[in-house]
Amino acid sequence: MMNRLKMVDLFSGAGGLSEGLREAGFTSLYANEIMRCYAGTYAHNHPEAIVDQCDIRSLDVAAVRNLLGLKVGELDLIAGGPPCQGFSINAPKRSNEDERNHLFRSYLDFVEEFRPRAVLIENVPGLVSFENGQTLQAILTALQEIGYQADVKILYAPHYGIPQTRWRTIILALRDGQNPLDAFPVPVRSAPIRVNFTSNFLGRNIVSLPAQLELPKFTSVADAISDLPVLENGAFCVDFSKYSTAPQNGFQRVMRASSIGVLNHRAARIGKINQERLKFIPPGGNWTNIPHDLLPEGMKRARRSDHTKRYGRVNPDGLASTILTKCDPHWGAYFHYNQNRVFSVREAARIQTFPDHFQFLGTLSEQYEQVGNAVPPLLAAAIGKSLINILNQENNSDMAVEWRA
Repeated sequence: MMNRLKMVDLFSGAGGLSEGLREAGFTSLYANEIMRCYAGTYAHNHPEAIVDQCDIRSLDVAAVRNLLGLKVGELDLIAGGPPCQGFSINAPKRSNEDERNHLFRSYLDFVEEFRPRAVLIENVPGLVSFENGQTLQAILTALQEIGYQADVKILYAPHYGIPQTRWRTIILALRDGQNPLDAFPVPVRSAPIRVNFTSNFLGRNIVSLPAQLELPKFTSVADAISDLPVLENGAFCVDFSKYSTAPQNGFQRVMRASSIGVLNHRAARIGKINQERLKFIPPGGNWTNIPHDLLPEGMKRARRSDHTKRYGRVNPDGLASTILTKCDPHWGAYFHYNQNRVFSVREAARIQTFPDHFQFLGTLSEQYEQVGNAVPPLLAAAIGKSLINILNQENNSDMAVEWRA
């Protein structure tokens, strides 16, 4: 039997980070999340965890540790996505006034109380350039002052099998003298890259790039969702409906493991004007394919080289736009490649790499929001597997981080 490692998830959202880490070999003992609908989804999918739906600043951290029956130093991992942008040792007045600073300090309170073997923090790539890198440096310094070696990289989701152009800043910190740079996962897939953010920190490029030239190709949108039932605009499938085909590739087999049918396969309804616009957009096309008289007023004045993802119909053989909190065509390429509608919640979840047995609770808009705000589980699984290796623990993951189609 696998010796599963113990973790705590703070600012947990619906549980994408925990889902991937669970598949890598961690067990979540406790999660904190202030949003009720997010916490409800987390609890539904992680019944083994205590889910505290409250403001983290109200917690007695020592009482939480005692509730979990853990001694100082016994926890393996604290993970989460705390708001970091208000945390800066170089701007004390702002730090004291910005509530986000206090949220990050609450995260550090957990690290100081539990003294876990490892710490994982995820954030947006913009953290690297925020305040000219001072905030990121302050975070690394704070972890070092607690007794951790800490470092940072920016990871590209398609390198780990996720079929969308998503970047995440990942901070890893280790307690027992290991080099945190050894704990980052290496890319296992090739993918086209366009870096449109600051990637230099303290004189080095912190984007993680493939070390090998010959890697399997990225997972495409069609690879990810082609087996899901056909939907009309605004329609839905009854939960646990049958798939439209057998699994077409390794990705779909992984996503369907332990699933007995399709969940959350419901698409937001688009209005008549967007239905008209959609008729003119081919797969891989965008707003420039729409007749001028049908364009939104603001887009009529735009240059044809701008906003190239807006009103996009995704290329089935390419990568999806970053999944956001709405599959709103004005925000990006969220039209299905051969069905005249936007992505359903389940399709967005597939593109985020949530396994099909993971069920989202709440209203339709809340479900989309939970999916878009999550860490892709396959990215979390890749990080978790690499962390476990550096922590010298057995790893018999139930979920393949790499697969062959």
